[in-house]
Amino acid sequence: MKITENNTAARQIIKGYGTSACWWSQNISQEKTAKEISRLLYGKDGLGLNIYRYNIGAGWDDENCRVSNPWRRCESFYVPKDEDKEEDFKGEYDFKRDKNAYSFLKQCLKEGTVDTVILFANSPHYSFTSSGQASGSLMHHTCNLPFANYEKYADYFLDITEHFLNDGIPVTYISPINEPQWKWGGKDVWQEGCHYEPEEVARLFHIFAKKLEDRGMDGVYLYGPESGEIGGLTREYLRLFKADRLIMKHLGVFAFHSYHADNDLDIRRDFYRRTISRNRNLRFDMSEWCELPCRHDVDSIESALIAARIIGRDLCDLGAESWTSWVAANQICDGGNGLDYSDGLISASDGFSHYKICKRYYAMMHFTQFAPKGSRVIGKSVSEDSANAFSFITPNGDKTIIVVNEGGEIPLEISGDFEKADIAVTGSNNNFDIKYGIQPGKKIIIAPKAIVSVRLCGGKNGD
Repeated sequence: MKITENNTAARQIIKGYGTSACWWSQNISQEKTAKEISRLLYGKDGLGLNIYRYNIGAGWDDENCRVSNPWRRCESFYVPKDEDKEEDFKGEYDFKRDKNAYSFLKQCLKEGTVDTVILFANSPHYSFTSSGQASGSLMHHTCNLPFANYEKYADYFLDITEHFLNDGIPVTYISPINEPQWKWGGKDVWQEGCHYEPEEVARLFHIFAKKLEDRGMDGVYLYGPESGEIGGLTREYLRLFKADRLIMKHLGVFAFHSYHADNDLDIRRDFYRRTISRNRNLRFDMSEWCELPCRHDVDSIESALIAARIIGRDLCDLGAESWTSWVAANQICDGGNGLDYSDGLISASDGFSHYKICKRYYAMMHFTQFAPKGSRVIGKSVSEDSANAFSFITPNGDKTIIVVNEGGEIPLEISGDFEKADIAVTGSNNNFDIKYGIQPGKKIIIAPKAIVSVRLCGGKNGD
């Protein structure tokens, strides 16, 4: 594989990397464990993430809840009363709730790397919904939030946001809708969720925009609508947003997820060409992805290769300005064959008495360490057989090439002016092994099924 320097193909500057604390951080009760995991995720010697996605839990009613797994629901700060079925608020807030998740957020802030906190919700509070549940309507593809409660939901969300801000949490974005196109609800439910038709998405965002303006919440912007896929209704959401002046005034990021397109390079390049490149005044973030369905165990190099390929393509071909994984940690998922099929960066027991770092954690590290926040994407990905290469210019002007090799052994030839190179390798038997100061002229051989990052230092790469 041959990589030629081409700085004229410069694209977007990367705003950073993140993950979600949804459903798992509430299970960390030990301070020692919280410190260890915060360092792994946000510490400068770990992934050094800068984006934190906090779930505003929708709560549940013990007598009317169909989500049995506590890792798929979340305690709410809001305590309803029976009178909440009326138009006005009758309940109250208890910010001592969800205390483990809130404490973990504060622990991560101590790492000094977090500059973006996103508050998001999978569902409105259960007491606002038609079904009285946070797991969707009783009918498929039906919005579970009555229009009469749109303003109530917005006030509740912004009340919580103001509490975070007053407590020193640097909330930048709020995301009231998550994956609106999916059915949620119906006969079988498994987590918090709420369906919205495109017009309902726009209507709710308009109300949120007006509430932000009425409250004078400068510095807090709308983030979303967190479409569950690149294609489908994603462009329709954008069309409706652009037709609403108030939404666009308060929209900080148009965010979407890149599920269901793991092997589809064309859909990414088409979305960049038809949408992102034509809306240069908008920021586009890829705000959620995991291997879905998760067919590879947490120790397999295949799980890391897939994750690295998706990150690279989402940045270089899709044009995302930031990349956020789904959950940082998930339950150990016993496949019945002695293997763990958790989809997180970390796999943990229910009470976090035991946890392990997954192979895909190191895949993400190749990007956070070799194409960190502030790096510029250089051109589209380069593909050759089963290998994909992604190029960047780091903030200090060094050129980085990240190669994801899902096939056999390949040589890597790099042309350009540099004084030395740093090389990191993740393979079946090693995790982000890094060597510094490799001299020019050394032949680089990429082993089968490996991720190799090369940083070219010095020379004129940044000119």
